[in-house]
Amino acid sequence: MNSVQPIPVVVLAGFLGSGKTTLLNHLLGNRGGTRIGVVVNDFGSIEIDAMSVAGQVGDSMVSLGGGCLCCAVDGSELDAYLDKLAAPVHRIDVIVIEASGLAEPQEMVRMLIANENPAIRYGGLVQVVDAAEFDRTRAAHPETDRHLSVADLVVLNKTDRVDPAERARIEGEIASLCAPGTPLVGADHGRIDPELLFDRRPWTETRGQLSFEDLIAEAADDAGDDGHDAHADHAHARYESVGFTSDQALSPRRFIDFLDRRPAGLYRIKGFVWFGVPGHRERYEVHAVGRFLRFVPGPWGRGERHRTQLVLIGSGTDGPGLLRELEACREEFPEQAPPESMWGVLRYVAAADRGDDPAAEGATPPEDDPVAEDDPAADYGPVPEDGTPA
Repeated sequence: MNSVQPIPVVVLAGFLGSGKTTLLNHLLGNRGGTRIGVVVNDFGSIEIDAMSVAGQVGDSMVSLGGGCLCCAVDGSELDAYLDKLAAPVHRIDVIVIEASGLAEPQEMVRMLIANENPAIRYGGLVQVVDAAEFDRTRAAHPETDRHLSVADLVVLNKTDRVDPAERARIEGEIASLCAPGTPLVGADHGRIDPELLFDRRPWTETRGQLSFEDLIAEAADDAGDDGHDAHADHAHARYESVGFTSDQALSPRRFIDFLDRRPAGLYRIKGFVWFGVPGHRERYEVHAVGRFLRFVPGPWGRGERHRTQLVLIGSGTDGPGLLRELEACREEFPEQAPPESMWGVLRYVAAADRGDDPAAEGATPPEDDPVAEDDPAADYGPVPEDGTPA
């Protein structure tokens, strides 16, 4: 019982786009009978990551929006959320904190160790690394080395996007940066064995007791001693977040053109897009990491308003300018747009997610109109076969 054994709190950290939300969703979907409480700490005024996992955990998820956890002065806000999840009524077995991609893991670990609630205990730091972006991330953000040095477990994600020799080289680099004996687990699309983080309970112990499985089924200190502002050295101090919301549909052609022309400093784009083109009236989830881009179509939730919600995270970018460009993507009459206007978007949708049907007019881009090798869009990278969000 949780009243006897403190609940472990696992921190899931990693740089922007490394695949933390994908890994968390994998854990939630493969937990067996384990009850998982989730704290999502998203960077940006629109909590896209929280929206991505909310449907899986119901009321046992809390979210800290508008910045990273290490921005909290004394950690009292986080403590309050952990107290809520640790209440015996929830019968939580493990709590996972999905940190903002710009958070400082050391600060979060310190906050958890200092927590005085006897019902919880620090359960380890899992650092997620993007294999395909490892060298670029390290070069741009030297703090990556420090983050790896304090990790309890490293997940080398997106291994399917590097060849065996490259993977071996990266694993050697990571091993040299981590503390001796730190486990390194390879994964693609965040698929790791949940047993690495927690013991899965038998289904019979939780089924029929408002378990997460039932919910899924129903749903089908910042300053140093020398006065130096340590917070200014945090990765997020060099980044800015811009949120964009539109109840009006976006033109797929103009939006793809915006993505083609996005500045190099715009590192991450995530959210949901409403195009409203006949035959393509789904909600399109969009993820861009560096030059990598993909769309994942999916149904709207019951009663969910059809709208676009995006978070753009970058460094040295013109926030107001980006918003003006996105506003120019609005389409007044989406129902009049021809099906072929979606071809640019569909190039970045996995075939399995497109639901390719030869009989469906305009369902896929024509075979004689592939993404050209000299097309800037080609640099975004391949689309994963299963379209799993990062």
